Amino acid sequence: MKLRDVLEIDFPLFFAALLLTLFGILFIYSSGLGSSGLVVSSEYVRQIVWAAAGVIMALVISFVNFRRIYDISFYLYGGTILLLIYTCFFGRLVNGARAWIGIGSFGIQPAEFAKITTILFLARHLDSTKYSQNAVSRFVLSCVIVVIPMGIVLMQPDFGTSLVFIPILLAMTFIGGIAMRYVAFLGGCIVIMGLMMVGPLWQETILKGALPALTVLTNFRFILVSIGVLGIISLIAFFGYFRFKKRRFYWICYAAVMLIVSLFGSYAAHRVLKEYQIMRLIVFLDPNVDPRGSGWHIIQSMTAIGSGGFMGKGFLQGTQSHYRFLPQQSTDFIFSIFTEEWGFLGGILVFALFLLICLRLIRLMKTTSDTFDSYIAGGLAVMYAFHFLINVGMTMGVMPITGIPLLFMSYGGSALISAMIGIGLAMNIHIRRFRR
Repeated sequence: MKLRDVLEIDFPLFFAALLLTLFGILFIYSSGLGSSGLVVSSEYVRQIVWAAAGVIMALVISFVNFRRIYDISFYLYGGTILLLIYTCFFGRLVNGARAWIGIGSFGIQPAEFAKITTILFLARHLDSTKYSQNAVSRFVLSCVIVVIPMGIVLMQPDFGTSLVFIPILLAMTFIGGIAMRYVAFLGGCIVIMGLMMVGPLWQETILKGALPALTVLTNFRFILVSIGVLGIISLIAFFGYFRFKKRRFYWICYAAVMLIVSLFGSYAAHRVLKEYQIMRLIVFLDPNVDPRGSGWHIIQSMTAIGSGGFMGKGFLQGTQSHYRFLPQQSTDFIFSIFTEEWGFLGGILVFALFLLICLRLIRLMKTTSDTFDSYIAGGLAVMYAFHFLINVGMTMGVMPITGIPLLFMSYGGSALISAMIGIGLAMNIHIRRFRR
């Protein structure tokens, strides 16, 4: 480590992450106060320890030889896959998900680290194949790299964490130069699949059966027949494209295959998702469907945010958290506590800090001379942005409750340390951004 390297650290990025972490510790402490003002939880002490470990790891990673990270990215990826598989069978069961490996009173969540190792290995794959002439195989292998950890996490089941892999895949394949039609195909499948999955729930719970036609989307026989018909159409269109070289045949096949994947995926999601996860989707559409059950989270969160007003009630003066109205208040709903006590101005500050982190990563992606580094910076930017948008949107009632933490601020060692590892990787890239 040289003095020149120390001076090259991206201090705005580093201090933004440190400030968010400090906010997290302060409001995890606040969430641990009872209505009498006494501390009823020592979570903040653990968070301080994890924050210190995360900062040390970020600084150490900032100065390691990045070529070694490139060389061992496959082993890091493979190691987290093995940990995920182990967790599925032998992990600790918490809140219905077997997602933690217990070590005494502590637990490690391998899925949080899998996001980082997946970004690294996908970046290596995209970098090593950037001159490949076979765009289809390059895209398919990229999907396989991401779908493996995503699928295992979904089996735990941890629906929220599994979702994070999707924007990472879409963004990194786009940045990696894969043709837009392939990226759009995947994005279209995800959107259509989501609509097909939510549609029957919406008509059954919100509309009280007013659109019975939507129920066919959960009927196995209808799905099977539809896939068969669409399969025949796609084969005919495929043959027509290669026989007559007409682009319309290509797009007919494209659309048919997209619908096949979406139908199969939506049906599989209905079979895989647990009842409480389905209820989270329903209460997102209308929290008043279950105001004292699954809808309670959103209603109390929105009450806390609204009661904060412009300036907030003041640090340690929140009522929703101290009277324990907010469930999972130190993890999923830490932003609700923050804005209740520091108000709209505090919320804007958190917005600004996350925006700064994402903008620094996007700038880094454009200025670095190494494509491997560029792919990593892009993947990290999307990961931080997605966590922020989903978590904050969830607390405001504009996103479904998925259990995605607010990185740096939510209670949890695995999420905090993995977020800091990402900052360390970004600072390393920044130090070497003009070097080959």
